[in-house]
Amino acid sequence: MRKTRTSPCPRVLIVDDDPDHVALLVDALEMYYDMGPDSRIVSTGHAKGCLAHDLREFDIVLLDHHLPGTEGLDLLNAILSQADVPVIFVTGDSDLDLAASAIERGAQDFICKHGRYFLAVPALVQKNIALHAIKQENERLSMRLRMMLDELRMKNDQLEASMAKLKEMAVTDPLTGLANRRHFGEQLARQYSEAARYSVDLSCCMIDLDHFKQLNDTLGHQIGDVLICLTANCIREACRSSDIAARYGGDEFVLLLPQTTAEEAVATVERIRQTVGQRCDEHPKVRLPVTLSIGVASLKHDYPDRPDGLVAMADRALYKAKDRGKNCVVCFSNVRDDQRASGEAPD
Repeated sequence: MRKTRTSPCPRVLIVDDDPDHVALLVDALEMYYDMGPDSRIVSTGHAKGCLAHDLREFDIVLLDHHLPGTEGLDLLNAILSQADVPVIFVTGDSDLDLAASAIERGAQDFICKHGRYFLAVPALVQKNIALHAIKQENERLSMRLRMMLDELRMKNDQLEASMAKLKEMAVTDPLTGLANRRHFGEQLARQYSEAARYSVDLSCCMIDLDHFKQLNDTLGHQIGDVLICLTANCIREACRSSDIAARYGGDEFVLLLPQTTAEEAVATVERIRQTVGQRCDEHPKVRLPVTLSIGVASLKHDYPDRPDGLVAMADRALYKAKDRGKNCVVCFSNVRDDQRASGEAPD
């Protein structure tokens, strides 16, 4: 048999207790390959000798089935548990069930010791080493792809979180965490349209801290921020998930209460007014009486003809609360009553 390969012989481990078969396999490999200084063909006749080697140092294992004290299938499991190396079953049995079992357990190929079988072994060795290299490369690429997909998924999650954060920042007042005025305006138009369409009530409440400028100038801006945040927290606690609470500007807040009558809105903001006063009295950095003036208007009670008209009515009621000495809640209907009593044309 003439030499058909100029490449060096791979590192081969032959596990066979028949020295004649081992010699045939070695001769066939040496005739097929160019036996360079790095070439290495090692043989052993039993499982213990096989497992004594560092199996990761071999490119392929040629494994006989019948070995002293063990079966090739059992040794196959032990080999593959120690190293990712292609294994060719080389056996005198032509049992198809044995061949199927060997392949199922991880053998890469199967050849029977019949006739001049050894002449085909080098080509099988070459083919299976190449196939194993392709399999390893595919596994490496698959792992790399999984890592890239995981990284992409993580970056996508980070991007979504950043987008959500930016969206939240765009609609949120940075000091209080309530909605900002821009977001309130968007919600006002939508809530007004829905209330008008379904003929349900919608109330708006304007809330203002009394004497805030004086408190801010006396106690300092940091305490002023504490007061604003404390008020915002009391508002947040009193609101339902469907309500919209926003910082309207400076020390002024606005509430939009869907499906809420003016009377129900008054009860809500009255709780807020009392809670703010109590908590400011108890706050270690404040300990001063802090009061709120509040104006209330509703769709079914005051009949505004446009969304911003509802807010304007609540704002008029707020100024009436200021005129009445502050620290109280006034409905827009009271403003109209006062206008009629004074002979003014109602708004």
